[in-house]
Amino acid sequence: MPSSKPLDRFDIRIIELLQRDGRCSNLELAEKIGLSASPCLTRTKRMEQSGIISGYRAQVTLDKLGSNVVVFSEITLMSHYPADFRKFEMGTSKYHEIVECYNVSGGYDYLLKIIAPNVSMFQELMERLLEDEIGIAKFASRIVLRQPYQRRVDPLTVIATGGSSWK
Repeated sequence: MPSSKPLDRFDIRIIELLQRDGRCSNLELAEKIGLSASPCLTRTKRMEQSGIISGYRAQVTLDKLGSNVVVFSEITLMSHYPADFRKFEMGTSKYHEIVECYNVSGGYDYLLKIIAPNVSMFQELMERLLEDEIGIAKFASRIVLRQPYQRRVDPLTVIATGGSSWK
């Protein structure tokens, strides 16, 4: 949802810093961006109320909790009526192992990111999805071997300026 007031460099900087450290106090945030505490808090609250900042969460290192496997599954549906998409999305949303779901263009309809304790549990999940009869015609899965890097900060300047920072 776009903000009614355009974002300026201070707003972008606030979001960038909060993406890196959501526990940063307003005072620390204000000092880092060069504003006093009151306008900094006003800007942050405005971006929260407009939905630009949608929440704060903890980053968890899954490997510290136990064994896990990350799998990306490409899903093709049997038919493509709006009700078929809704049925699939409702059916997959009940499984907590499916942590991300994207409706995509190209050779398949959805890309799912699935995190399971092991490959066997992933396979059981896929079998349950097929048994649920939510419209899956076929699927192909890719097991993640390693993750060389992960960006925890979205490219805000590029998005907010429409790519003008590339020039």
